[in-house]
Amino acid sequence: MLRAVKRPSVAIVGPGRLGTALAQSLNPAGYDLAEIISRPERKSVAAARALARRVGARSSHTRSARLEADLIWFCVPDSKIAEAAREYSGRDWKGKIAFHSSGVLTSDALELLRDRGATVASVHPLMTFVRTSVPDLSGVTFAVEGDPRAVRLARRIVRDLGGEMLLLRKQDKQAYHAFATMICPLLVSLLASTERVAGLAGIPRQQARRRMLPILEQTLRNYSRLGPKKAFTGPLLRGDGETISLHLQTLTALPAAREAYVALAKAAVEYLPTRHRSKLVALVESINF
Repeated sequence: MLRAVKRPSVAIVGPGRLGTALAQSLNPAGYDLAEIISRPERKSVAAARALARRVGARSSHTRSARLEADLIWFCVPDSKIAEAAREYSGRDWKGKIAFHSSGVLTSDALELLRDRGATVASVHPLMTFVRTSVPDLSGVTFAVEGDPRAVRLARRIVRDLGGEMLLLRKQDKQAYHAFATMICPLLVSLLASTERVAGLAGIPRQQARRRMLPILEQTLRNYSRLGPKKAFTGPLLRGDGETISLHLQTLTALPAAREAYVALAKAAVEYLPTRHRSKLVALVESINF
């Protein structure tokens, strides 16, 4: 009979949206959440205590943290990762593993801990985290880069969470994060722009949001099943320059939305099937803002 391999204990540094989602996914996957560590400010301490109660962990703050877990997972903003590593660098890091979850920074952000004996990795879940909504991490891609031992642990954790691992090279992190930014925050920016455009047609924003959901959902289904070329429809596919010109004339009332339209039209002409391509190229390239 094979013996079950013991899962490492985990300390989460940062009880925010990401730290909460990870803790609440790691706990039912059989990981011992040893400690939830916050800043000493009252609001952060309260968040750490609440999360610790939910996952059966000890709560602490910067000055009282024990850092006795096998894995220390930094779930702090990108700009605070190196600072947090420096803050805890005086502890014993030999044999420990440290992760951070920045999408754009490499594992070198934890270089100071590496110098103290830790093995380190960047482990970024390709998921959106907002207040009042904790996503399920099963099926989620985790982009991983770092030292071999830390990467092996990340692979195991991702598997236990039901996710998929994407192994990156250090030089790929910036392009990866641009990809991640385009598929979520910039998509939301596009949707916010469409609400404004709906306003030009006299459609209130909340009503526009409700009315656009069926076509958005079908578009994503088409994209998933057929790919971008077969999911592409509308005046650009048809090469209908007159309609596009009318759109652009109307959108002069919303300069930022007009710029987004033009940028996406240029991308469509470059990457997707369009009729009368040379005329469309001339049209979109002639536009001045």
